[in-house]
Amino acid sequence: MSKENKGIGFFERYLTIWITLCIIAGIAIGQWIPAVPETLGKWEYANVSIPIAVLIWLMIYPMMLKVDFQSVRNVGKRPKGILITCVTNWLIKPFTMFGIAWFFFVVFKTFIPTALADQYLAGAVLLGAAPCTAMVFVWSYLTKGDAAYTLVQVAVNDLIILVAYVPIVGFLLGIGGIAIPWATLILSVVLFVVIPLVAGIITRILVVRRYGIDYFNTVFVNKFNKWTIIGLLLTLIILFSFQGKTILSNPFHIVLIAVPLILQTFLIFFITYGWAKAWKLPHNVAAPAGMIGASNFFELSVAVAISLFGVQSGAALATVVGVLVEVPVMLTLVKIANNTRKYFKN
Repeated sequence: MSKENKGIGFFERYLTIWITLCIIAGIAIGQWIPAVPETLGKWEYANVSIPIAVLIWLMIYPMMLKVDFQSVRNVGKRPKGILITCVTNWLIKPFTMFGIAWFFFVVFKTFIPTALADQYLAGAVLLGAAPCTAMVFVWSYLTKGDAAYTLVQVAVNDLIILVAYVPIVGFLLGIGGIAIPWATLILSVVLFVVIPLVAGIITRILVVRRYGIDYFNTVFVNKFNKWTIIGLLLTLIILFSFQGKTILSNPFHIVLIAVPLILQTFLIFFITYGWAKAWKLPHNVAAPAGMIGASNFFELSVAVAISLFGVQSGAALATVVGVLVEVPVMLTLVKIANNTRKYFKN
């Protein structure tokens, strides 16, 4: 087993394979058992799919459990790394994602209907404006990153999402000429960030108070790991049961969506990682900073795409493609970070 795969759980290590199998299963269900997506499509409230909402909570709640927001108090100890990730994630990344995706879909507009290209652009924006996932802790571990400092970086960025995600998404989609229901966008952030965040904080306080921090970190949190993966895979099956016809009629679209997402991931990693090198930060801070900048909070992106544009939308498909390419691309970046460690001071 390679060093990059050590420390990754069984499901996470082969996540791309599971996702591919879910795509096949979802498409098969949509084609041969159409009553399933038709029935699920009726279960919604205020444009939010109830089955998808439950599964998204199943993914996001465990992530919020892992983040100790009290660590934000340590943000001033080594501010350079925090500054780099915050500037990259919120002042650079959303705009480069918009620019790359817009350019790419314009260049290939002969292959994509205009309305669908707009949907794909919207999905890319939703991904680009949502940094960090729970997997960042895995990437940090694989690059021998400073775990405590990674935690501070993730906590700060998750808190910024509360105030920055809605205006940035609204602004960029407005530039792209894509109309969005603001009330639904705000509701999505409340449902899929605020509520799980508050639930995670309350759970952490109650469990730590009763059983202690060691039990919480080594036993309690680990109980939810498999549920995160199960929630993700079931969400993908449902999504692709709706998207089957689109994919079968336009399989090339998956590639067209994936390429700008991959280019964006590499670009942001090298901007963040290179900036950290220029500022002479140690590798155990620079590598996690690059990973945090490169990764996406795809759980939130998928949820918001479905809420704003629907389960069958191109935006939802674009966010799911982001999930598909995330693991292999991030493992490549882990290898790059490890191979360039010698150029950083320790």
